[in-house]
Amino acid sequence: MTNSFDDPTDEATHRGGFGEFAGETTGLIDRSFREQIVLVGVQFPGASDDQVDANLNELAQLVDTAGADPVDRVIQKREAPDPATYVGKGKATEIQETSDGVDADTVVFDDELSPAQQFNLEKILKRTALDRTAVILDIFAQNATTLEGKAQVELAQLKYHLPRLRGRGNQLSQQGGGIGTRGPGETQLEVDRRRIQRRLAKLEKDLSGLRRTRKNQRKSRRRSRFHTVAIVGYTNAGKSTLLNRLTGAGVLVEDRLFATLDATTRRLQLPGGETVLMTDTVGFIQKLPTGLVEAFKSTLEEVAEADLLLHVVDGAGPDPEGQMTAVRSVLREIGAGDVPELIAFNKSDQVKDEGLQHLLHRHEGSLGLSARTGEGLEQLLSSIGDRLRSLTEVVDLLIPWSRGDVIAAVHREGEVLLEQHEEDGARIQARLDEISQDLLAEFIDVTSSEETR
Repeated sequence: MTNSFDDPTDEATHRGGFGEFAGETTGLIDRSFREQIVLVGVQFPGASDDQVDANLNELAQLVDTAGADPVDRVIQKREAPDPATYVGKGKATEIQETSDGVDADTVVFDDELSPAQQFNLEKILKRTALDRTAVILDIFAQNATTLEGKAQVELAQLKYHLPRLRGRGNQLSQQGGGIGTRGPGETQLEVDRRRIQRRLAKLEKDLSGLRRTRKNQRKSRRRSRFHTVAIVGYTNAGKSTLLNRLTGAGVLVEDRLFATLDATTRRLQLPGGETVLMTDTVGFIQKLPTGLVEAFKSTLEEVAEADLLLHVVDGAGPDPEGQMTAVRSVLREIGAGDVPELIAFNKSDQVKDEGLQHLLHRHEGSLGLSARTGEGLEQLLSSIGDRLRSLTEVVDLLIPWSRGDVIAAVHREGEVLLEQHEEDGARIQARLDEISQDLLAEFIDVTSSEETR
């Protein structure tokens, strides 16, 4: 039986305005006015009503952040996605009638649509159909400020658009030729695809260079011997507010999703005198597009190579546990799943005490704080110092009295836990990192160190 829906591989769609062809980064939502949006969620087996509602509430927040207004929502229960329209032709017609009733400009689906599903839906809905991925890409496009951030977002957008690229009216059915640009008889559609491919290649080359620069910067920081702490967490959990409170970094803070896209690193001195490097990173979210994770690889490598992750959780949010699960899923995806983690439940000034205590009890070693008021920051800094010190090895050294310079170096290089004066010299027990151990290898008492461990 022939499917009544078209295969969109080489068909035309009404979507146009691909500013990316010229190397520009454009959003997917027209922000010259506030578009009216109908939200669509599908509840599959195993998902509760509360989960679906929470996902649509978050989607509504994403749409609002992108500059549009959610005016209605539709929820459908299905066993599995419909291959042609995701929701089925009948439900798509119902969504079209709902959209007509509220005069909606666009319909946004909470799950990712295939190019075929998007094309078929737009034919039925008679208006633009977008998915959560498109909205997140639009927000990233609005918030990218640095050259690297803009390039990362554009790369993700182009990879998203390419399989969805079809004609715009009759122009793409016309044959054309261009000296040095295309072969005789090539359609405009093929030209546009080749232009995107060239742009993708250039962006990937540029980002590869930036990735090497970041790698060299990390090597330089490693040589400085400072421990690195990466602040991670769900978007809008308060990571930038915390970095500003601790270091005076001056990072943009807004009560909106994905206000921070570019990694910011600042020095911080802990109560014990140690200096650490703290990095604020892009926030994570449920169903974070894979293309974005790949595009932001150079930025997210900062997380994977950190000594400690400071996982900031919105303790006053509707689903702290769900947000933690989403963050940890992305951490595993970027190779940071095994990096030691310190959980900090933020916004303690906005949550009932019993609610905070429940979270702290469930997650041993976690702590509560308020980045806005400063409450709990002293305990946080002490905990960071304790966790970082626990990552260094305790060794015993026997240093002759004639080598006072080495004794001073031990005090300078690590944390001295015990110092005893013996006839042959000073016996010192200290926490030292691998580089310090290599420098002081000839004075390490291997037998005593193994007994200590």
